[in-house]
Amino acid sequence: MVIRAETKVLIAGGGTAGWMTAALLSRLLGPAVKIRLIESDAIGTVGVGEATIPAIQHFNAVLGIPEAEFLNATQGTIKLGIQFEHWGKQGDSYMHAFGPVGRQLGVTSFHHYWLAAQARGDTSGFWDYSLNYQAAKTGKYAPLPQVPNTPLQGLVHAYHFDASLYAALLRRYSEQLGVQRTEGTIASVNKTTSGDIASVTLQDGSSYKADLFIDCSGLRALLIGQELSVGYEDWRHWLPCDTALAVPSEVILPIMPYTRSIAHTGGWQWRIPLQHRTGNGLVYSSQFLTDDAAHNTLLDNLDAPALAEPRKINFVTGRRKQQWVRNCIAIGLSSGFLEPLESTSIHLIQSAVLRLVQCFPGADNIDTVRQEYNRQSQTEYEAIRDFIILHYHLNQRDDNGLWQYCRQMVLPDSLKQRIELFKQSALVFRQQDELFTEVAWQQVMLGQGLIPTAYHPMADNLTDKQLSSFLIDLKHIITHTTQQLPPHQAFLQQ
Repeated sequence: MVIRAETKVLIAGGGTAGWMTAALLSRLLGPAVKIRLIESDAIGTVGVGEATIPAIQHFNAVLGIPEAEFLNATQGTIKLGIQFEHWGKQGDSYMHAFGPVGRQLGVTSFHHYWLAAQARGDTSGFWDYSLNYQAAKTGKYAPLPQVPNTPLQGLVHAYHFDASLYAALLRRYSEQLGVQRTEGTIASVNKTTSGDIASVTLQDGSSYKADLFIDCSGLRALLIGQELSVGYEDWRHWLPCDTALAVPSEVILPIMPYTRSIAHTGGWQWRIPLQHRTGNGLVYSSQFLTDDAAHNTLLDNLDAPALAEPRKINFVTGRRKQQWVRNCIAIGLSSGFLEPLESTSIHLIQSAVLRLVQCFPGADNIDTVRQEYNRQSQTEYEAIRDFIILHYHLNQRDDNGLWQYCRQMVLPDSLKQRIELFKQSALVFRQQDELFTEVAWQQVMLGQGLIPTAYHPMADNLTDKQLSSFLIDLKHIITHTTQQLPPHQAFLQQ
């Protein structure tokens, strides 16, 4: 691969991955990079109703897309967290709420003080101290960066949106910045004598050359997998779900500002509220649930009538052994698949494109840059993988099959160490560039029923009266602030 003054980039595939890539590259790299995106209307995308995490705000901000424009264009709604139902035990429910829970005292995290209070007989719930949780459960939302007259952070939000509409918005944006879209299906890939990709030829016979090829062809992995034969690391021994059914249903009012994840025998159901419909799906393991049973489970548990027949998606959880090989980079599902339990699909695209911009190669540094890109990608996938496994492994459900398997399976060493550390000390540590926060890990472990046997001794420095006053004051602020918020539905109708 030789980088010239005017580098040509060819993106194979559209959808969310292709157009997010085109939009950010054209926005940040400017006219020095000539971008062409090839997609075919005849080839469908996986895109369904998408739930995201707060980092999507940064992506849209870099592009300069205002929130109101984004929500209107994508039929979007606000997301304050993910509610997990029946994941610990049947009947249990908890939320991975964005933003802080409580307030740190000094260097000691809030959950240590909550655990100390529990040991002294306090019966308050951990999520009583989460503004995001309280707002989500009462259907409230308004932009609130900080709680007024306090040092407390306000609401932290992400979005639910229609992925196909988001791709269409980014296509319009990208084409205005000079990205060329070519309609067609890639029929063959032509390589140089050294093994780099030289060009692609479409079914109509036209051919397109480039310096850098980005594989956004989804699960087909046309360039990175089929053409360059980059291996795939299969993680189904840890995450055995391999199939999803997706179906839209009629919208239910009022629209609540959170995603629902509902555990069932053999899998789990997502429920994503959009302005014009609700996105639903069932992720399941074909080893433990038949397609017919999955179909019935999904349709029997909809809140409203279905708008179509369920669409089946087969997948293998895992990742490419390398995301960047020669002059080809895989972004999106071509680089790996992690089920949407924690809404990381869009983020992995965003992160990969930002990483590419940061690592965009010069003529003399291609090998070292490629190695660093792959290292960061692998680390990111592994950390998210562990967080998803955590939900499955810590279940206490009494049904057999999938849940029993996940409870008894051998864990990655990295996750096993985290669980043991929390169990024995309530401590959670994360790498500096890791996606999920310490509070996120705390919520899932506590929500799944893992209660530590100890907490930080600094929490015992507070007397009973001091600790009680600290918690009562926090709870009052959270409750009062929530009461002052308008309904989420009213925000959407502005």
